[in-house]
Amino acid sequence: MSTQQTLQVRVARIERVTPLIKRYTLEALDGGALPPFTGGSHIIVQMRNGGRQVNNAYSLMSPPGALGNYQIGVRREAASQGGSAFLHDSVAVGDTLAITTPRNLFALDESACHHVLIAGGIGITPFMSQLHELHQRGASYVLHYAFRADEHGAFRDELTRLCGDGVRFYAGSKGQKLDLAGLLGGMDAGAHAYVCGPGKLIDAVRLTAQASGIASARVHAEQFAAPKPTGSAFTVVLAKSGKTVAVAAGESILNAIERDSTVPVECLCRAGVCGTCETRILEGEAEHADQYLSHAEKAAQQTMLICVSRARGGRIVLDL
Repeated sequence: MSTQQTLQVRVARIERVTPLIKRYTLEALDGGALPPFTGGSHIIVQMRNGGRQVNNAYSLMSPPGALGNYQIGVRREAASQGGSAFLHDSVAVGDTLAITTPRNLFALDESACHHVLIAGGIGITPFMSQLHELHQRGASYVLHYAFRADEHGAFRDELTRLCGDGVRFYAGSKGQKLDLAGLLGGMDAGAHAYVCGPGKLIDAVRLTAQASGIASARVHAEQFAAPKPTGSAFTVVLAKSGKTVAVAAGESILNAIERDSTVPVECLCRAGVCGTCETRILEGEAEHADQYLSHAEKAAQQTMLICVSRARGGRIVLDL
């Protein structure tokens, strides 16, 4: 289970970057240094919106060595559950926010001889800090950044200054498309690929990498949107409390427990990235859908993140 601490920060600056994206600069209340982090790290912003608790994960964009502030980019989602809409519409300079300390589930692989970075839309944000880290290392990389139209291509001027000819832009409105087969098929044996963006892009990168014979360990992905629950209904037995909960085909175990029982469950992000709801499996197997557990931990079937993962079968027993 995650042991991330929470701290209070002040919103020092808000900048509109595109019609849908704002950049927020956050500073410690005492003006001091914030906790250190590495490229690809994220924080979880904890918000109260209309009496409802909302916790959203956002990638840190600032250089890892510059701890005077954190920067996050927030896209206002049309189907917002309250987080992005709250930040865009209700948060002002000078306001205080609660955030977790940084955690990195999307770290650069130090053994890679070359790094192929693939971003779609708001998925550019984790690469901003990674690019600074790559420059500090003197590492070899190329960034491919796709967006709908020029007005939605965030941070392009900064990326051009930082990357020079190491960045490629693709505006969908101009018919410019990522050639994933070409990008991944030509990767050197020691190169690693990283992708962040819409689920369809992540799936396409994984499938193309697999078709190109690239080992899954060399493909790294991050997406903070919780996957939509799929599959059949099943039953969860809560061993400690002696309760049995029915989980519908379209809901998470966490939602079902909150709906049908009085068993308290710790949770934070509800997107499978923070690890707060990690729960021990006593019987049955999980269909893992999180980004927190390693491949080995998922294969071991010892624990699961109940905010996004489901049972593989009709019944699972949990240590709750």
